[in-house]
Amino acid sequence: MTRIYNFSAGPAMLPEAVLRQAQDEMLDWQGSGMSVMEMSHRGKEFMSIAEQAEADLRQLMAIPDNYKVLFLQGGASSQFAMVPMNLLRGKQGADYVNTGSWSKKAIAEAKRYCQLNLAATTEDSTFTRAPAQSELKLDPDAAYVHYTPNETIGGVEFNYIPDTGDVPLVADMSSTILSRPMDVSKFGVIYAGSQKNIGPAGLTVVIVRDDLIGQTLDGTPTMFDYAAHAEAGSMYNTPPTYAWYLAGLVFAHLKQQGGLEAMAQINRNKAMKLYAAIDNSDFYANPVEPESRSWMNVPFTLANAELDAEFLKQASARGLQTLKGHRSVGGMRASIYNAMPEAGVDALIEFMAEFERKHG
Repeated sequence: MTRIYNFSAGPAMLPEAVLRQAQDEMLDWQGSGMSVMEMSHRGKEFMSIAEQAEADLRQLMAIPDNYKVLFLQGGASSQFAMVPMNLLRGKQGADYVNTGSWSKKAIAEAKRYCQLNLAATTEDSTFTRAPAQSELKLDPDAAYVHYTPNETIGGVEFNYIPDTGDVPLVADMSSTILSRPMDVSKFGVIYAGSQKNIGPAGLTVVIVRDDLIGQTLDGTPTMFDYAAHAEAGSMYNTPPTYAWYLAGLVFAHLKQQGGLEAMAQINRNKAMKLYAAIDNSDFYANPVEPESRSWMNVPFTLANAELDAEFLKQASARGLQTLKGHRSVGGMRASIYNAMPEAGVDALIEFMAEFERKHG
């Protein structure tokens, strides 16, 4: 069996050890005589899986006791609506920071429910940086402040957590969650689609402070009410059980690897290696300002865009796949989430150097 290095922005690589454990347990989970996919979500077997997964995530992220952890469906895109539905709480307006494609999607959805104040935008710089704290024009009466810590498509990342005072801070952490330690207490809501650093597609993790639960907009569907899911232990309806199980295996694996402090060191090293290879070349370029460069998603262009197709073809033949940049920005993009081993980044750098020698 030959496994490739998958640089996809998501669904992304999973740790091989996790996949092997899932393979071993596919037909018979720990002597139960059935697959996790066949279990009742309310049975004692799956309940134990769910409880352990939440406990491990709480430990990994040091989640305070006054936060609920929800395992939901609908992806981060559903949270674009669920956030205003749950967090406006009688107020009319919310602050949003626009740093790229995913911010724009969140903003477009929020406009359906609230008066939106654009607290900052970097569109004038073609989304090649994150705004500084001093650039944020925050409304002290806003219901919440929403931002995207890492823009997956543009490879732009905040290198700080915005200070929003007493106004709850909401973060779409789909592509940065579990990549490094963070102070959860600085946030009102953290949400993340699973298909980058958590597990397979189909699961969405929401971490929400207790005081922000229980006062939705009139007409909010029950399935979009955080309170309904919190009261039911994320089992108001049948949850994505197998994705939840695999996420739990990932959480346990990360603990075995030394937790998020260890992952931060590994992820920083991988990113710095790749950026150094780009910066030390006249053949490749990265458009993002250095202080805003993402650890997780590294876009780059070739000096001659006519070579893009050949680059991708040769890279794929070397087992370096899914490097094509998003259609909205072009070029290349290497997504190097937790499960991408350093050897994968080394292999990419080696290939890039070889390709440059032949075509530069």
